[in-house]
Amino acid sequence: MNSDQFEGKWKQLKGSVKQRWGKFTDDDITKLSGKKDELIGKIQERYGITREQAQKEADEWAQASASEIKHEHHDMAHAGGTTRKP
Repeated sequence: MNSDQFEGKWKQLKGSVKQRWGKFTDDDITKLSGKKDELIGKIQERYGITREQAQKEADEWAQASASEIKHEHHDMAHAGGTTRKP
């Protein structure tokens, strides 16, 4: 998920961020405002890890979250046996 996609899906991802990184406060999450670089910095700060490790964790989480969002949209599109036409 690139930075633009990350920002665009931020509202959907906030709850997942709180679950993944429990040391974040609600204020932390509000201030992040969907900026991936800010998320990486906050992971680094709260968990005392290197920027590279924080980047790796954020990337892994973002990839898993993107996959989860795609599955939700797919499931909604096929609910009740209907499909959307492009």
